[in-house]
Amino acid sequence: MLKKGDIYLIAVLLLAIVTGFAFVHLYGSMSGNTHRISVIRQGDRLIKRIDLDAQQGPVKVEIDGEYRETVLVENGRIRFESADCPDKICVRTGWISKKGDTAVCLPNRTIIKIEGDNPEVDGVTY
Repeated sequence: MLKKGDIYLIAVLLLAIVTGFAFVHLYGSMSGNTHRISVIRQGDRLIKRIDLDAQQGPVKVEIDGEYRETVLVENGRIRFESADCPDKICVRTGWISKKGDTAVCLPNRTIIKIEGDNPEVDGVTY
């Protein structure tokens, strides 16, 4: 049987959990006001930077290397459309559209990452 103190403790814990979820939801909606910049890199070389919020119409980016890849950008999202690599995990990753999302093709050393206006500021360490 629960005692009076146990009920108070459970109520306080539930209130803390609900407050935490509300804070995360509110903070997440406030931090979404930055432009999303997609950065495509192959190894240490920058291939292309694309502002996903300002992009009009579909754009294809061809990437050469050990394997050939096609990156498709449309409607504020980006993905590996096709690749000649053996496992094709990069293609199966699908669309990415949120700040912090990443798609990687390891055999071709290609990375697609979505950053905000200021990629130097990290919400966790700031």
